[in-house]
Amino acid sequence: MKGSDVSAQPAGASARREWLTIHEASALVGVSPATLRRWSDAGEIRAFTTPGGHRRFSRAAVLGLLPAARRRRPSLELLGETPERLTRLYRRQVGHAIDGASWIAALDETERGPLREHGREIAAALLGFLDALTPEAREASIAKAAAAAAEYGRIAASRGAGLGETVELFLRFRMPFVRELGAVARRRGLETPQATDLLEAATEAIDRLLAALIQGHETAARGPR
Repeated sequence: MKGSDVSAQPAGASARREWLTIHEASALVGVSPATLRRWSDAGEIRAFTTPGGHRRFSRAAVLGLLPAARRRRPSLELLGETPERLTRLYRRQVGHAIDGASWIAALDETERGPLREHGREIAAALLGFLDALTPEAREASIAKAAAAAAEYGRIAASRGAGLGETVELFLRFRMPFVRELGAVARRRGLETPQATDLLEAATEAIDRLLAALIQGHETAARGPR
């Protein structure tokens, strides 16, 4: 095959992240698999063929295909950042966020369980939102996160937390998440437009969650009608 290196074979985890399937590579830069095959056949991109006849593409070569202004931001998954890893790192940084939140300090471990679960749902859904490839998938992820945020606000109101205190706590949770995304962008060498896109998308999602949190708190504070 023209432009292919059939002798090169990826070895180890780092190589598996570097060499992408045709569908991963096409999603990375926003072109169809057919276009990528055509470029490969023309020798415009480095690839190799597996013993099973499947093409594998160098991530660096794929990203170099298009001008920077046309490149799509790689997904967090393709950058090697799984939802599980990011959620774990995020949780390590937010322990200090609850300092001074008297209503949380008054809860026992059983009562804190639902709050932790809603927090995990919000983090996982946010990552799904950031990696979604279609508007429908983005909306599904943010709707799930918003529902969890609204429930968080409802619980806070039911425990006597004022709206200002609840919003302040939410903002404390926001910064470690945004900070970690910025660290991902730096570690993986995202170009400025790609890093900006990542942080803008995160800010958009978090703003929507804050609105849902406030609505949940206000609904609970009003009580049944």
